[in-house]
Amino acid sequence: MKNYDIAAYIWPSYTGTEPRTRIFWDEGIGEWQTVRKAAEDDPERALPLWGFEDEADPKVMEKQIDAAADHGVNVFIYDWYWYDHRPFLEQCLDNGFLKAKNRSRMKFYLMWANHDVGMVWDRRNADAEGLIYLGAVDRKDFETVAKRVIENYFTQPEYYKIDGKPVFMIYEVMNLVKGLGGVENAKDALDWFREETVKAGFPGLELQMTYWSEYAVNLSGVDAEKTGSASDAVRLLGFDSISHYQFVHFTPLGESRPYKDAVDLLDSEWAGITAKCPATYYPHVSVGWDNNPRYKNRGRTIMTGATPELFEEALLKAKKYVDDRPGMTPLITLNSWNEWTETSYLEPDTKFGYAYLEAVKKVFGND
Repeated sequence: MKNYDIAAYIWPSYTGTEPRTRIFWDEGIGEWQTVRKAAEDDPERALPLWGFEDEADPKVMEKQIDAAADHGVNVFIYDWYWYDHRPFLEQCLDNGFLKAKNRSRMKFYLMWANHDVGMVWDRRNADAEGLIYLGAVDRKDFETVAKRVIENYFTQPEYYKIDGKPVFMIYEVMNLVKGLGGVENAKDALDWFREETVKAGFPGLELQMTYWSEYAVNLSGVDAEKTGSASDAVRLLGFDSISHYQFVHFTPLGESRPYKDAVDLLDSEWAGITAKCPATYYPHVSVGWDNNPRYKNRGRTIMTGATPELFEEALLKAKKYVDDRPGMTPLITLNSWNEWTETSYLEPDTKFGYAYLEAVKKVFGND
């Protein structure tokens, strides 16, 4: 049986051990506070079957690793943050996953979530304007980030690699370019990152870019002569591969959008990317989308009608995409393991139980 690398994103906020999160979630349980408040407002809302557990606890992560691996999810992609010259939300990975006794059952890699942070994480003030953290960094901070990532994570035996090269994903190319002072400076910084990775003993670095829609990357704010498409960003900055983070990054929602519409669009979306983009595209499947839990007043756009059966249909399309390209690494990304406040999670809940994980196991097996 062919083995697939099924990689689920992890949003590492479900822990109270990061003191800087208290400005958003003052009860000290991370964004579980938001999930609980949303359920109080909407008693029909599904809740985590495992309860509100601290994911920085290695015992908790041991259970999650076993559940993931038993169902064919064998890679975690950790959202990784750097704000105000220091890391943010590393505890889930450092204290949870890396101290779990069964961590060898999983691989992991990092997605640098270098976006700005406004008030949306604070449900009390989610509609307010203003920024709390800026995601852009200058060259000095970039080098600090790269060295930290190489030393602390690439060297871990479970770090996920393609052809021996550690995979490192960058979420927001616009912020990267902005902070580093232009496309040429950003390219120089990424080339330096590659060189440092080789110096550390690896054959290279697999730089991965989060792909939104083809024209969702605007480089023109810094370099007026650049057209700013996603394919331009890949070509100019030298990314090796791309994948999506969420279905909503390519399908318009309007007031709402049936989940099935996104599933039906997958073949054409992926074909268009493959035709235009010079980097390898790894197919992506999301569980759903509804971020109303982060707001006191509902009314945000959502995906409707998501079910484990439709999710399975999307997984089969991703499997076919990979099977049709026998030369590519069989990597498929999923949103997500635990995006409870965006209603896109594989973890078992009180509505579907383990059905989404069972869909992964049914399609991919990985026995």
